[in-house]
Amino acid sequence: MKPLLRPSRLAPGARVAVVAPSGPVPEERLQAGLDVLRGWDLDPVVGPHVLDRHAEFGYLAGSDADRAADLQSAWCDPSVDAVLCARGGYGAQRVVDLLDWEAMRAAGPKVFAGFSDITALHEAFATRLGLVTLHGPMAAGVDFLKEARAQEHLKATLFAPETVRVIASGATALVPGRARGVTLGGCLSLLAADLGTPHARPSAAGGLLCLEDVGEETYRLDRCLTQLLRAGRLDGVRGILLGSWARCGPYERVRALLADRLGHLGVPVAEEFGFGHCDGALTLPFGVAAELDAEAGTLTLDEPALR
Repeated sequence: MKPLLRPSRLAPGARVAVVAPSGPVPEERLQAGLDVLRGWDLDPVVGPHVLDRHAEFGYLAGSDADRAADLQSAWCDPSVDAVLCARGGYGAQRVVDLLDWEAMRAAGPKVFAGFSDITALHEAFATRLGLVTLHGPMAAGVDFLKEARAQEHLKATLFAPETVRVIASGATALVPGRARGVTLGGCLSLLAADLGTPHARPSAAGGLLCLEDVGEETYRLDRCLTQLLRAGRLDGVRGILLGSWARCGPYERVRALLADRLGHLGVPVAEEFGFGHCDGALTLPFGVAAELDAEAGTLTLDEPALR
């Protein structure tokens, strides 16, 4: 696994597009998020369908075609420097195959950020565009709006990425050791659901795999991890970073499952790394060469996430 192409960092006055590839977005949260971005001296613009809701399936932010069109239009707009997702939920998988990846590749690299359901797009951006993306807070996310650490870490990554080359999380070692590789991953259930699709990587060989999830029973996490193992997705992985497991049951039970399913791989595993569905979530770049020190709870990037 090789490092991917790094987009350029943002500068004051940069134009950022906010899109909703997945679930419906509460207007008050969107406006609050836009205010935060304006406070960073950014110029946010909103996709035409961000506040839509699907007529039949209320868990979607409008039709698949409209959500895809918002994302593609923003990406292909030469005046836009970054595309930020408004929220996760569900629906990104339904738009991946509707995007014109050739046109998006021709538009050139730019910043893309989001997490949770956006995992499907992180994988597609890596395989189709060969581009570093940011697994981090979303513009209308409750975690982003209420948590200063989440805001400041994302802001530093966007504007001064050299200041956050060492991501210190306070994590502890589930399996001790150090490992080098290229970062990838996201929401566990989305990675499992992505298996066998044209946009998913066949394995995490050479990678530092980042995993987290929310609202999944322990047996469902077991099913997803077991599916990844059986499919060979974890063959050759160099190290694993575990984020939050909010509303997935008592952490002691989740921890025991993670140790059972991942401990035999013989690679360092850091737990409670502070990314995903948690307070003050850190921004992790995907596609960057880095070193994991599980005992120190640090991820040290070879280069800043953005140029």
